[in-house]
This record gives sequence, structure tokens and C-alpha cells, in this order.
Amino acid sequence: MTIPDSLLDILCCPVSHEPLRPLERSRLKTLNAAIEAGGVLFVDGSAVEATLTEALITRDGKVIYAVDQGVPVLLPDSGIGTTQFDDA
Repeated sequence: MTIPDSLLDILCCPVSHEPLRPLERSRLKTLNAAIEAGGVLFVDGSAVEATLTEALITRDGKVIYAVDQGVPVLLPDSGIGTTQFDDA
């Protein structure tokens, strides 16, 4: 399920207020490979244990948020900082 453009127009990061956009499939695949390999952490320091079917990323590319069953999970501690890996 993809997020409608009308919703994307109003969604933003709860911390930086940076606009969000869908994470490209190639980058999602890279992120999921890193999650499966272990060591990917949420902002709160807990491990990301489940792969993602869909995600949003801030337009500046610094934080990724999961989309769970079509619902963006925009909790500050549930962001995935991109500085922990090279390609996502």
C-alpha cells in the first residue's frame, strides 16, 4: 500500500519537521539487508528486528520511518538514523 500524495504533502519528521518522501525500493532493499545482517538501530538505541515493506525518509536523507500496514510510524524514538550505514 502506498501513501497518497495528499498525505505525503502534510507529513513531516516529528523532530526536525523536515518533509518526508517514500524511500526508494533499491534503498529499502539495502536497508532490509542491513536489518537482516543485524546491527541497525532505532534512534532510541534499540535494535530494528523486522524488515520493512515500506518506509519514508526525510528529504535531507537523515532519518527513515517505517510504514506499518499503510500507517506511517512517526514516533521520534522509532526513526532509523541513516548515519549508521552507507547506502540507505
